[in-house]
Amino acid sequence: MMSGTFWTQYQDLPPDAGYGRFSMEHWITLAVIAVLIVFAVRWFVRQDEGRRDRVMKIIPVCMICLELFKDGFLIRTGHFGIGYLPLHLCGLGVFVFLLIGFCGSERWRGIFSEIGTILILPGAAAALLFPDWAHLYPVWNFMNLYGFVWHGLLVLYPVLCLKQGWTSLCIRHMHYELIFLACVVPPVYSFDIAFDCNYMFVHWPPEGTPLELIAGLTGDRWYLAGYGLFSVGVIALIYLLIHLIHCARGGKNHDR
Repeated sequence: MMSGTFWTQYQDLPPDAGYGRFSMEHWITLAVIAVLIVFAVRWFVRQDEGRRDRVMKIIPVCMICLELFKDGFLIRTGHFGIGYLPLHLCGLGVFVFLLIGFCGSERWRGIFSEIGTILILPGAAAALLFPDWAHLYPVWNFMNLYGFVWHGLLVLYPVLCLKQGWTSLCIRHMHYELIFLACVVPPVYSFDIAFDCNYMFVHWPPEGTPLELIAGLTGDRWYLAGYGLFSVGVIALIYLLIHLIHCARGGKNHDR
């Protein structure tokens, strides 16, 4: 039965096929991902500089190939749709990683590495903790495994950037993330309105998330404003936590 449903899309699965968030299967999956990330980082730091640079290029290329394979699979099964484009923050992450891996400018590499660490990594970690596909698919299913592998790589890559010394995390760099969001959110929002999608959750709040609470407090009219303030607050909080951890270790933040 498990092997028979590996390539099956949720539209063709029974309603109770999924395993749900925070189930035993979910916790085991998270534990496996955590162990694999730890081993990958430990292996990475033991490599020479040339091999580490190659790894930083290979990972985003492999992620592009994985995305194309997923799209090809969906097209072949007749389930590909406009909702599968890489326009969520986690989908845009691979393009940020490509810029990091292949950028010839140390300054720009540092900027995009910081965006990856402050924006992409926490978003991917949240997706791993609250997978919106867990109630749709069984564990041994391509789309379920794809979701965890993809978001696991989104967590791993910024960690490797930190190990490479490419990221100089400093709250004075907070405008990096704000400018990035100011560039990508308006076109994504316009796309959402035009095609009735919900990329980056700017069209409507997903159920069971803090954004649903924000919408309840602000109302539909001011949802985007509340979402924006919430995002700025989360970014500032992440920087503050990093600063406090750094201070507790007796270090100082260094700007690039």
